[in-house]
Amino acid sequence: MRHFRHLDRTTLDRLFFQVPQPFGDGDDRGRLAVALGATLYVPATRGDLTATILRRAGEGVTSMVLDLEDAVADDEVEQGLSNAVATLDELAAQGDAPMLLFVRVRTPDGINRIAGALGEGVRVLTGFVLPKFTSGFGREFLDAVTRASELLRKHLYAMPVIESTSVVHRETRDEELRAISQLLAEYRPHVLAVRVGATDMCATFGIRRDRDLTIYDVRVVVDVIATIVNYLGRTDGTGFVITGPVWEYFADHERMFRPMLRATPFEEHDAVLFRQQLVSRDLDGLLREIALDRANGIQGKTVIHPSHVAAVHALSAVTHEEYHDAVDILDADTGGVRASEYGNKMNERRPHRTWAQQTLVRASVFGVTNKGVSFVDLLTALVIR
Repeated sequence: MRHFRHLDRTTLDRLFFQVPQPFGDGDDRGRLAVALGATLYVPATRGDLTATILRRAGEGVTSMVLDLEDAVADDEVEQGLSNAVATLDELAAQGDAPMLLFVRVRTPDGINRIAGALGEGVRVLTGFVLPKFTSGFGREFLDAVTRASELLRKHLYAMPVIESTSVVHRETRDEELRAISQLLAEYRPHVLAVRVGATDMCATFGIRRDRDLTIYDVRVVVDVIATIVNYLGRTDGTGFVITGPVWEYFADHERMFRPMLRATPFEEHDAVLFRQQLVSRDLDGLLREIALDRANGIQGKTVIHPSHVAAVHALSAVTHEEYHDAVDILDADTGGVRASEYGNKMNERRPHRTWAQQTLVRASVFGVTNKGVSFVDLLTALVIR
């Protein structure tokens, strides 16, 4: 698997100083978590699920969740479970995994049943998404993932979704996140990333955020996200990769506020019309939210529409400037400060060292753009093909 593999070689050479490198579910856990990028959720009940996965892989999707929880009605869960198993087996029969594939189950028993029913499909299964994860109920989920790994003789990953009221409510948040942190530490080799369920968090307060706002404008929710990153996203060896919450919108609408995309970068790249297209499809808000995810220590994002994938991946590529700053910072471990070769900032070798290390991991899976190439160029190549 490789990001941007659907672009032709000429386009890759034009865009990238260093092209993205391959990855797979046998990679280092930290690198694989960063490689998730935009994780597309699809109902496990879809009748054309195998064809959908193969088609999306050809369009640049590199991680997908077959959803048996919120996307599936209660009376369709059994059908969805059978369909998920059949799809994984069909994909395995056709060759290597086309992308990183996960199943979001409702209960630990769902993991047991899938593991017991899978045939060759285990070769293309990366792991499970664990919804409404809590310190009280989470161990059952994680034990089920561990047992499934042993049964199927493959290392399977878990991605718990933090979205319960015990985390949202201020009076129980710290105690609950402390307990979740301790629990996840016990199962660290199986925990690929921690996902944030902002939609359920909003539901606690009867909120549905408007498409003119990012999740970072909803204070009661962003306070929760900040605390999750504080407890679970630390870079001292105790934390995990935290992935961004879903952006819910993808259709045209009448706007109340100004678009969130500055016009200047598009004017500089003769892409004013392209900017208008992004705004009309509500992707300006998504782009803004992705940038804020990164600023708040979050990597990758849950997506529910294929049109969102290009935005997440375009903003995940490491710029020429970021890459050279990271290399400069890691060039020595004696501390000190040196001006960036771009002449616009100071690189402090000790405070910025962890950032630089993480940037080079991201560069290995998403590539490094050529000097002068911006997210506008990447988006144009990905969206207008």
